Amino acid sequence: MLIYALLIVYASWYPFSGWRDMGLLPYDYLWARLPYYWTGFDLWTNVIGYAPFGALVVYALYPRVRSVWAVLLGTLAGVALSAVMEAVQTYLPTRIPSNLDLITNSCGTFLGALIGAWTSRYFLRQSRLLEIRRSWFSREASRGLVVVGLWPLALIYPQNHLFGLGHVVPPLSSLLSDLLDTPIDLATWWTNNAQLSAEQYWLAEIIVTACGLTGAVLTMLLLLRKPAPRNMLMAIYLFGAVFIKSLSCALFFAPENAFAWFTPGAAGGMIVGGLMLAGLSFAPPVAQRRIAGLALIFSLLATNAVPANPYFVSTLQTWVQGKFLNFDGAAQFLSVLWPFLALWFLYHPVHRKAGGQGAPK
Repeated sequence: MLIYALLIVYASWYPFSGWRDMGLLPYDYLWARLPYYWTGFDLWTNVIGYAPFGALVVYALYPRVRSVWAVLLGTLAGVALSAVMEAVQTYLPTRIPSNLDLITNSCGTFLGALIGAWTSRYFLRQSRLLEIRRSWFSREASRGLVVVGLWPLALIYPQNHLFGLGHVVPPLSSLLSDLLDTPIDLATWWTNNAQLSAEQYWLAEIIVTACGLTGAVLTMLLLLRKPAPRNMLMAIYLFGAVFIKSLSCALFFAPENAFAWFTPGAAGGMIVGGLMLAGLSFAPPVAQRRIAGLALIFSLLATNAVPANPYFVSTLQTWVQGKFLNFDGAAQFLSVLWPFLALWFLYHPVHRKAGGQGAPK
């Protein structure tokens, strides 16, 4: 729930630049007239975007608070969050606070809270999924399941390399440029305008792809008990990530670019990563955790150290954000955050000492 709330914050305030006081009170939008121009896409996006938050609040309250009270508290939490998001947009010239957005966000939260109250007993008490959760995954795997579940979603935002998450240089450059009021390009300073050959770009993509894939899948394997069908779950996990990546490329670029991510370097990295996982899947949990952490760290370093591929830069210029501006901000935030979230899980003392068959120890 907290992670989803952070995604809403990031999406609502993106791109976090140009802050200024325009002489308006933060809650003036509440009494303003409804916007003249709006689309059905905007309305449904707001409803769908806040519905999961309402459901997650209800799930978080279960079983202490149920039924009508859970729906009421979940809805109030969503209304309060949306009101604050719209109020702060008063100070962002690129965003427009809207009472219509508040209404649709609130409706989405209420709908999600109703769904959460209706499904909580099936998902949280009498669910077949819960039985699978208990038999396949370790008792302490709840946080880890959130982490591994976010990995395919983090791949939505275009990356310089397949599975090359955690590219912090562009957002840091933008942040420093705003703070110092002068253009700053950390990538140019970091790489000293280095230009790699085609073979070097190809090798870098293989390394980043293989390390990113190995780190993510090993993190998932750490959550499993011995009776779990490891090979099947690995295949489903990778297929889901590839499917989401392809779908996002088709939506953000063009349908014919759905598999633009499948470059020779990406293919080579997936082969190398697959070979690494074929052996490491039988390693002890302690070794899996350490190798997963090292792989993610190495992927982070390589992702931020290697200059952007000119082909990727030219392709990115065709990306039409348009109505996906909010979604773009949330996707970029998750893309940057995920490796650090995974490393937190892998190296946190509580998770390292967790008991249970197949759990990190």
